[in-house]
Amino acid sequence: MDISEIQVDGYERVARCRDPRSGLHALIAIHDTTLGPALGGMRMLPYASEDEALFDVLRLAKGMTYKSAVADTGLGGGKSVILGDTTKKSPELFKAMGRFVDSFGGRYITAEDMNIGVSDLEIVRTQTRWVSGLSRESGGSGNPSPYTAWGCLQGTRAVLREVWGSDDFKGKRILLQGVGAVGGRMAELFKERGAHVIICDINAARVQELQKKHGFEAVADEGHESVPCDVYAPCARGATLNDETIPKLRCKAVAGCANNQLREPRHADVLRERGILYAPDYVINAGGIINVGMELAPGGYDEAKAMGKIDRIHDQLAKVFELARQHDINTREAAEHLAEMRLKRAREQQAQKR
Repeated sequence: MDISEIQVDGYERVARCRDPRSGLHALIAIHDTTLGPALGGMRMLPYASEDEALFDVLRLAKGMTYKSAVADTGLGGGKSVILGDTTKKSPELFKAMGRFVDSFGGRYITAEDMNIGVSDLEIVRTQTRWVSGLSRESGGSGNPSPYTAWGCLQGTRAVLREVWGSDDFKGKRILLQGVGAVGGRMAELFKERGAHVIICDINAARVQELQKKHGFEAVADEGHESVPCDVYAPCARGATLNDETIPKLRCKAVAGCANNQLREPRHADVLRERGILYAPDYVINAGGIINVGMELAPGGYDEAKAMGKIDRIHDQLAKVFELARQHDINTREAAEHLAEMRLKRAREQQAQKR
């Protein structure tokens, strides 16, 4: 196994791992551990190149720093990605990944993310203790997806109140792009509260399954941005809010569970100029990481305490919207301002103790 360093300004540590025996090619990025060890999920994708994977892992790790800071998890930000075909998973691959995670000595704690399930993490756990989000039977908090979805529901309530003056879902048209474990559950929660739910996904079979079960309206994934709705919820891959897609949007708000929805920071201004309220992704989708983070709390995991913190996503988003109004800035800048204030306060407290 060959572990090598990648120097990136503004990040505490970025490393790559190549393991010819298992076929592992992976990256781990630690952005900031001011508030605690870096917690962030592991994802596996057939990236076109290491540069593409590096771009992804750096954005995700920084997002985790801000997500944990705003959510007050007591954790820092990190992320890991495996470059590879998801149909070619193997125990050897995940054992090698476990050794890679372990080489960080607890500064990085991994969890479930795109294309990585609890069964994969169980194998990783055989090589390192620094794994969270395992099954209840293994002493973990289980699948974080339902908690992420619940947090997005709470955040969407804040969005509705900000735009329409009420958090009533009845009659609101909500378009979800990506209806996997989190997006699918969000669709169910929205419908239960009276919303008119519209879904699309590159996986047509998944759309048909949910449409048959719940009666959701379905639209083609291609060109879905032009579908009229009140709230647009991107719930798949990131960087989908960009110069090509934003002009097509016909909504009043964007509030989804996908990470890194903005292709570039300036796209928050483009949305604002169009009169579209943007719920910063790392604020609204923090439910899963809040729940997983509770595994590391003194006394161990407590679901009731986790749910209480997840419910406060509504209040955190409301605070972001208030800051944006007060300072006449976009909501992305407001969320970063809130996160940086908390990081600065922690750094000052640490300096005083030295």
